[in-house]
Amino acid sequence: MITRNPTFRPLRIGVALACTTLPLAASAATYTVDVQPTLNDLPITIEPVPFDGRLVMKLTNGGQAKVRCDLRYDASPQPIRRSYVYLKPGETAENSFQAKRKWYSVTVGVTCKPTDK
Repeated sequence: MITRNPTFRPLRIGVALACTTLPLAASAATYTVDVQPTLNDLPITIEPVPFDGRLVMKLTNGGQAKVRCDLRYDASPQPIRRSYVYLKPGETAENSFQAKRKWYSVTVGVTCKPTDK
């Protein structure tokens, strides 16, 4: 007859929890990002921040005028997605694109122009 020692149960649960968090910490983006900017001489900083299954684009307006930036995400075989952000002077904004299908590369067209809105 086999008897179980109840003192080992918390240890097993702790080890199981630690093992489930390892893949999350070790996950990394498995795709490349190609940014194609058309900034029209505006001081806009673009920083792609890739995650596993999601891409975040950080845009910063270093100028004195309000700007609209149009983003075009192309991550074939996923459908093309278009989005936009408005940036006040000195402001940083983020725009994200989530994977619905497996992608290996993402091309992001960023077109910025001054706006009155």
